[in-house]
Amino acid sequence: MRQSHAFPSVLKALTRSRHGFGLVLLLALAAASAPAQQPNRGGTLNFVAVPEAATVVAIDNSFGFPQKVGTKVIEGLLEYDFDLTPKPSLATEWSVSADGLRYTFKLREGVKWHDGKPFTSADVAWSILALKEYHPRGRATFANVAQVRTPDAHTAVLVLTKPAPYLLTALASSESPIVPRHLYEGSDVRANPHNQRPVGTGPFIFKEWVKGSHIILDRNPDYWNKPRPYLDRVVVHIITEPGARAAALEAGKIDLGGDTPVPLGDLERIGKLPGLSVTTRGYEYSGNLSQFEFNLDTPELANVKVRKAIAHAVNLPALVQTAWFGHGQPSPTPISPVLKTYHDSGIKAHAYDPKLSERLLDEAGYPRKADGTRFALRVIFNPFYYEGNRRTAEYLRQALKRIGIEASVAANDFGSFVKSAYTERNFDISVNNLNNGFDPTVGVQRVYWSKNFKVGLGFSNASHYANAEVDALLEQAAVEPDIARRKQLFQRFQQIIQEELPVVNLVAFQPVTVASRKVHGYTFGANGVNESFANVWIEP
Repeated sequence: MRQSHAFPSVLKALTRSRHGFGLVLLLALAAASAPAQQPNRGGTLNFVAVPEAATVVAIDNSFGFPQKVGTKVIEGLLEYDFDLTPKPSLATEWSVSADGLRYTFKLREGVKWHDGKPFTSADVAWSILALKEYHPRGRATFANVAQVRTPDAHTAVLVLTKPAPYLLTALASSESPIVPRHLYEGSDVRANPHNQRPVGTGPFIFKEWVKGSHIILDRNPDYWNKPRPYLDRVVVHIITEPGARAAALEAGKIDLGGDTPVPLGDLERIGKLPGLSVTTRGYEYSGNLSQFEFNLDTPELANVKVRKAIAHAVNLPALVQTAWFGHGQPSPTPISPVLKTYHDSGIKAHAYDPKLSERLLDEAGYPRKADGTRFALRVIFNPFYYEGNRRTAEYLRQALKRIGIEASVAANDFGSFVKSAYTERNFDISVNNLNNGFDPTVGVQRVYWSKNFKVGLGFSNASHYANAEVDALLEQAAVEPDIARRKQLFQRFQQIIQEELPVVNLVAFQPVTVASRKVHGYTFGANGVNESFANVWIEP
């Protein structure tokens, strides 16, 4: 079956703008009804992935690049259907004890690492505990894991001190990769050379990485899931400019790109091209949210009146149109509307009111000076989805200028952004987009939990926000099995964040995947192009 699907209702809600998607929807419906075809063996898939990171292994990070690239080499315990139902991967069976404190996984036998060593439960135990220590989301996901027992080579038992109701949904390769213990144990995990030259159990073997150009992954002839993979090779192209990516897709030089690889303004035109398909499926595992984070170590921003003044200077509906071309919906809460169970739709954005902003700044002790300015701030932005983030940063600069704040916008590449935001903390406001994931404990807690402020840990608590009540709410929600009670805890959390504003949450947006119609099998579940590509094949 072709992988162009009818746009779900969430996209209709997110695209109430001047852009029409009628033809794209018709194309998707027509493709979805096409008869199934037998996979063809062979060929090279040209896949585009940006922004390039310093690693292709997500053991200590939640960067988009390793989630797209490393997952073709390194696998997880489970995969997920579109409704997030777990499916076997490196684990073939699993069970949870009645008290929720013991997760037992039966592991696939006969699996080998690409260097020929056997895959065992020792690899699982080491990886889970490393994720608990080093991963920005894993620190919350596995916080309650006290130990990982390995009674035999093909059984791993996670022993918890408290329940973790989200844990069975957190074991995808992009979220919780299983790496070879024999190549990582005793090393500095973040500096391990195999983060750049990965060794995995997956359908493709790492061959080369030419920085700024491409990565080559070759077919694993000994892959456990025969006859997969169907492809001989995957070439990951690094094309930083969205217009160039669109041109390459149109010319057939690139076969596949995810996370909206083309300019937002080109989506309508791209959707009408007969050789390309567009789908929003494969993003059910994420809840993308645009926001800007205040550095609370900046003296001016430590004052909540200043933060509220800045929030009131933002016209959120106008921002959706100017920065995101209407491909999103205002989302002022830290929990995206994609996470319907826990999202509090009753929380509204701070009203656009520049006069109120001016008054709050005066009250905070920052009147306009003789030259009309109050103080200056440094704004940085994440270049991932850089069109929307860059335009958001520029919109913010202009909005701040209107209320007397001079803002400079620094354009960084991805590595420089991460270093500025999380290591050097060389910013005042960071325009960012953070994946809410499939559960607030996994995707949201990391941003607001005081225990997740750790210099050098990417996509964590960049604000250096600390609130004892928020910590308690998040920690209680993380172990609460009752959904109704858990919802109450998250609602109170959202109310506090909207009042204290360590982060101004802005826009929920829906990514899309663009592919040649000759490419099949790239979206088999909730993780889309972040999966292994074992099922991908190309028409001859």
